[in-house]
Amino acid sequence: MWDMIERFRTGRIDSVQTLSHVELGRYGESLAVKFLRLHGYRIVMTNFVTPIGYSRKARQITGEIDLIAYDESSRPFHLAFIEVKTRTSAEIAAPESAVDRRKQRQIVRAARIYRRWISVEDEPYRYDVVSILLAPRQRATITLMRNYFTEQRFERSRWFSVENQFLPRTR
Repeated sequence: MWDMIERFRTGRIDSVQTLSHVELGRYGESLAVKFLRLHGYRIVMTNFVTPIGYSRKARQITGEIDLIAYDESSRPFHLAFIEVKTRTSAEIAAPESAVDRRKQRQIVRAARIYRRWISVEDEPYRYDVVSILLAPRQRATITLMRNYFTEQRFERSRWFSVENQFLPRTR
C-alpha cells in the first residue's frame, strides 16, 4: 500500500498526559521535522494554510498542510506534502486513520494551490503521513508512510464531463 514504511523510536516522555491536544500536535510536528531531516528530507515550509473554497453557506474553507519538504534521499527529488498525526494511544485507532477522505481532499486542494503558487506543477510530488505514538513512560514511535494516498480519487471523471452528461446510460 505504501512505498515505504519507516519506524523510529525517540527518548521517553513522561508528561504526555498533561499536554493539550494543540501542544501535543506541535510537539509531534517538531519530532516529525527532526525525524524527516534524519531521513534525507529538506523542510521547505511548515503549517501552510490557504483558502481552498467556500461552503454552501458562503464561509471560506481553508486547507492546511503540516509539512512541505523535498525528499532528497532518492533521485529525482520528490516534493512531499506531509500530514503529521500524533496520538497518546492507539487503542481505538492508529493515528494515520485520522487522515480520512475529507482530510485527504483538503490536503490535495491545498497542495495544488501551493504547487501553482511556486510554479512547480511539473515536479514529481507525493503525499506522505507521519504517525507518532506518544505513550506515557515509553519511547515515542514515529512511522513514516511514503505515498500514503494519491490524488487520483479526487480527479473528475471524464465520463461526467459536459459532453457526456446527456448520453443515455447502458446497463
